[in-house]
Amino acid sequence: MSSERPYPESVILLPVHRPSVHLDELITGLLTDGADAGRIVVVDDGSGPQARPILSAARSRGCAVLHHPANRGKGIALKTGFRYAQQHHPGLNVISADADGQHSPADIRRVASRAAPGRIVLGVRRFELMPPRSRFGNTVTRSLFRAATGRSVSDTQTGLRGYPAESLDHLCGIEGERFEYEMNVLLDAAACGRPIEEVAIETTYLNGNAASNFSSVTDSWQVYGPLLRFTLASLPARA
Repeated sequence: MSSERPYPESVILLPVHRPSVHLDELITGLLTDGADAGRIVVVDDGSGPQARPILSAARSRGCAVLHHPANRGKGIALKTGFRYAQQHHPGLNVISADADGQHSPADIRRVASRAAPGRIVLGVRRFELMPPRSRFGNTVTRSLFRAATGRSVSDTQTGLRGYPAESLDHLCGIEGERFEYEMNVLLDAAACGRPIEEVAIETTYLNGNAASNFSSVTDSWQVYGPLLRFTLASLPARA
């Protein structure tokens, strides 16, 4: 292995709800790949007692494990992780990833290597390899995002993202508690003219993405709602 750090200047943030063995597998892979255990932050979003053994294992390996007593949503979990990174690892970028088997250490390393001040980095998947439900949802949101902002993003729903250290305060102030938060972050970047860079990653779905906590009806509306509100709010300016 090269003497160069494989995850330069980065905190790896893993928001989880009812995590499975995939969390332990990902942490094992990250540590084997050279990640610093002290820079891996797991945010447990109200998983309950059944998750204690898996979360205790992560803590015993040196990872930081933060808890929400009740489920508050992915957006809140990300903000909890951002604030922890600011306090305990100031000046480091944050790489958020899903711990449901979709993202590998190699994927996370690719995004971490491209993280830089002033830009968000997205790990984007290949559409033709997605399950039909995920492919349809991403096609719709990608089209709506382009119509609303005039900017193209290949994978609006990816959970693998790189956030620059200097933007964490701003990111904590963006509205959104659940899955809509990640869309609001992209809309904010588009509105402010901030760069959104894309990095190709592997397209991995286990059992048709059965481990995902995304609800097709409720959470889809949470994603589409911000897009529609952004479009309506911009209509006077475009007129």
